[in-house]
Amino acid sequence: MRVSRHEQALGGVGAVSLGLMSLVALMSGVAKADNPIVQTIYTADPAPLVYDGRVYLYTGHDEDGSTTFNMRDWHIFSSTDMVNWQHHGSPLSLSTFSWASANAWAGQVIPRNGKFYWYVPIRTRGGSTAIGVAVGDSPTGPFRDAIGRPLADNNEIDPTVFIDDDNQAYLYWGNPKLTYVRLNQDMISFSGGLTSIPLTTAGFGARSGNAERPTTYEEGPWVYKRNGLYYMIFAANCCSEHIGYSTGTSATGPWTYRGVLMPTEGRSFTNHPAIIDYKNSSYFFYHNGALPGGSGYTRSVAVERFVYNADGTIPQMKMTTAGAPQVGTLDPYVRQEAETMAWASGVETEVCSEGGINVSYINNGDYIKVKGVAFGAGAGATSFTARVASANSGGKIELRLGSETGTLVGTCTVAGTGGWQTWTDVTCPVSGASGTKDLFLRFTGSGSGELFNVNWWKFSA
Repeated sequence: MRVSRHEQALGGVGAVSLGLMSLVALMSGVAKADNPIVQTIYTADPAPLVYDGRVYLYTGHDEDGSTTFNMRDWHIFSSTDMVNWQHHGSPLSLSTFSWASANAWAGQVIPRNGKFYWYVPIRTRGGSTAIGVAVGDSPTGPFRDAIGRPLADNNEIDPTVFIDDDNQAYLYWGNPKLTYVRLNQDMISFSGGLTSIPLTTAGFGARSGNAERPTTYEEGPWVYKRNGLYYMIFAANCCSEHIGYSTGTSATGPWTYRGVLMPTEGRSFTNHPAIIDYKNSSYFFYHNGALPGGSGYTRSVAVERFVYNADGTIPQMKMTTAGAPQVGTLDPYVRQEAETMAWASGVETEVCSEGGINVSYINNGDYIKVKGVAFGAGAGATSFTARVASANSGGKIELRLGSETGTLVGTCTVAGTGGWQTWTDVTCPVSGASGTKDLFLRFTGSGSGELFNVNWWKFSA
């Protein structure tokens, strides 16, 4: 049996029993909901970007079984309906930066000049924490170190970037201080010095019992503008964080504290916020420790939809397992990447030899949920095709509606192909798949070993 990336990270199969295997074994006990939005790996520190009609979500990656902030790379996911998220893999890691030594922590991507700039905090080989910047030609990369050295170094973390209406770009970061610089048009240099934002109680709320940190601000700033008002949301009150927010009349303040956006809850002692507008709705991203094995060091990104109050304030929200509702439906009659899913049990993802990512490490009883699949009226789908590979004897893909044990509308048999990246197409007839339903790809096979990989799938009508 192959040794998965999770097993390698934990030092072999024996170690995995404390990490991934417990996650897989317990996943079936998790409510059939859609939050957290990624189940194949632990994710943290969400940074969404709306670009060209799609939401791209940039996250950190907590390694399985971590008992500290063990983070080595960043990952990208994307969606057009806010529930089915495609994994684009990890196009950026500590190895991208020759001057990095550790700590692939919270970053953010922003487009400008036909490029995409990814600002990340990294521990340097000299031991300080600095802000680096990578650049790519598309929202999914690949990304490369833009300047070959830190952009700014004051031993602080959690960069966020905002471009104002006058095209002036600002980079903010800090824990426990809060600093900003005015970025130049090239986005990889800045003018003037580092400016400290005064952390007053009027601006960021009062914290009792801590003379060194009298205000609630802790880390993770996120800045944006809506209807002429500037918002700064942030993680507050170390070390059992809630999310607070402030508003201002300019990108540099002054800031007025508005209160708690999300109270402290869940199994993670940190939280990290982000807000976007997409398809006429507003969304709040955060992280928690809600997956099996979850903790303050094995976190997972989640999302909620919300509506601003009439005066522009943000209603207080709580963590849910339901998450945001689906926007529209998913078209099964165009090629869908197998790593596009609303929920998964047991499976992982890996780099595919044909490009992109494929679903991997599939065992008997594992499944993928794809939400809101629009098969259409009448007879609906008549056949199903999947791109598969197997170094073992293969197995079957059961096509079920409603749940992993729901109505069976087709079964595709997958034979061995001679390798985990030796790809072929399999097709099977489908009957009874019509209307809009949640689709479950349930994987079955004999024995205890891995069955096969899946690259993409498509129905025909």
